[in-house]
Amino acid sequence: MDISEVAKRSGVAASALRYYEAKGLINSLEREGARRKFAPGVLDQLALIALGQAAGFALDEIRAMFKPNGEPCIDRKLLAAKADDIDRSVKRLKAMSEGLRHAAACRAPSHLQCPTFRRLLKAAASGALEKRQKRLAPRARDA
Repeated sequence: MDISEVAKRSGVAASALRYYEAKGLINSLEREGARRKFAPGVLDQLALIALGQAAGFALDEIRAMFKPNGEPCIDRKLLAAKADDIDRSVKRLKAMSEGLRHAAACRAPSHLQCPTFRRLLKAAASGALEKRQKRLAPRARDA
């Protein structure tokens, strides 16, 4: 398939395909004039790239998920670590959502008079939320 066909079938812009090729994520087979040609399997590679990006993997991490011939070679420990990282993010976001919902419905005359809201403010002011996130994030990458 030429690059325009791959772009059309995958929904990935030709410029992104060229970028992915330059980054070593995909490989073209040959060039027909100025147009790159790709094997049909590139569509599966692009789907895996999209999935990896949606999960929060960096392109360099995604590149490591492919053998030089383009076959997937996915580190299961890396996937488990990313899932753990996502779970921590979900937990943090859930707590933030609940705090915001409480603040929105709180009957205190002022949010500053609400003990729950004050705890949330204190945690944010001390950087506890951000520090906790930064402290947990390296574990997921190093695992």
